[in-house]
Parts: sequence; C-alpha cells; structure tokens
Amino acid sequence: MRVRIILVEPHEAGNVGAAARAMKNFGFRDLWIAGTRPQRLDNVSEWWAKGAVDVLESARRVDTLAEALADVHLSVATTAVRGRHVFERLTPVELARLAEETLGDEHTLGIVFGREEFGLTGTEVAMCQRTASIPTAPDYETMNLAQSVAVFCYELGKGLASRAKEANPARGELVHALNTRARVLLDRINFFGDKSVDRMCAERQALAGRAHLSTREASMLLSFVAHVEKALASQSREP
Repeated sequence: MRVRIILVEPHEAGNVGAAARAMKNFGFRDLWIAGTRPQRLDNVSEWWAKGAVDVLESARRVDTLAEALADVHLSVATTAVRGRHVFERLTPVELARLAEETLGDEHTLGIVFGREEFGLTGTEVAMCQRTASIPTAPDYETMNLAQSVAVFCYELGKGLASRAKEANPARGELVHALNTRARVLLDRINFFGDKSVDRMCAERQALAGRAHLSTREASMLLSFVAHVEKALASQSREP
C-alpha cells in the first residue's frame, strides 16, 4: 500500500523537517501539507530533515484537507482525544493491521496530523473515515508532531503484507460527497431533531468507515440519496 502523511497547517519548520526524516527512516516519502497558513521550508526544516531533504522538497502543498484526501482509499485522523468525544481510538498497531486487511498494493492510506497547538478541528476529524490515537500516559496525552509521525510510520513500516479482499475501496472524494449529501438530506427531513448535528454525523460516518465501503457500494448509496432528494423535490412542487 502507499502511505501518505498529511500535516494540517504545521507551525514549526523544524517539525516538518523532523517528520520528513521520520518518514524516510521507515521507507515513506509521500508528504502533503494542507492549509493556507504561511509555512517556511528553510534551513531550519532542512537541518531537522537530516538526509531527508528530498522528502521535504517534494512535499505536496494544497489549500484544503479535502484536496489531500481526494484520492485516498482509507483516511485516518490522529488525535490525542483529551476532552474530545470520538467513536473509536485505533492504536498505531491496530491501524497497521486494518490497512493490511483492507488495502491492496495499489491503494493509498492517508494519515492526518493536526496543528501543534490544538490538533485537528472537529470538522477535519469528521472528514476522515477512521480515528487513531497513540496510547500515552493519561496525565500527559499530547505528543510532539514529528514524534507522532514516527510512531505511526514505525508500525506501518514493518513490512506488512496486504491481505485485502476488497479490490476497489471507495476513494476519499466519493466518500466525502456521500457524507456531505447525506448530511444535507438528513437535515432536510429533520432527522437530527434537537440533537447535535455534528456529533450525530460524526457517529454515522464512524459507522460507515468501519464498513469499508467499496466504490460500487458508496456509489449506490450516493445514488440512493440523490433519488430521495429528487423525490422530495417533486413532492414539494405538487399543488
């Protein structure tokens, strides 16, 4: 499988360089930086890269996380959790096993890391199919960005062999379209009531993520949503 490391608006140039070095240590080179916050790839990041300047220089920069996830077949948000409610906490080992079981050699796993100051937003976490955390001492859960990248890359770099049975998992852009359209439809029929829309959508997406939707399955569900939307529109036009 291909592994893509996605850093969302990293603040410290040294962390970017150290993350690139950790990636190369374990055989990974696909680094993406998402967001519009100004970044600098100067001698500070190059010094921390130490032999991985090629990974640093080839890093792909995009304005949004959605762009970085568009062609990803399994997207995973990393979080220290803290007071945030999430519906699962895959460990790096569990994530490695999941990728081994669901992704083939031609598929891409995207692991998303948040800002040093406060991590990923709830919206960014919800854009990913699964959630993972590094088990740490409960009284100090947060880790340095580059160290977190190293832990995940270590587990994924052990030479796991693909045992995937699903030949065609849905890409990120298709899953995102399905989640977006489903949210609008459910809101339209007042499915959420007085409950938190964000929380219920996060739970629904977590359930869908564990289903490992194929392209055909996700397309079928998206078609179902489109047909329901069309039926509701027809009803609203009737006298």
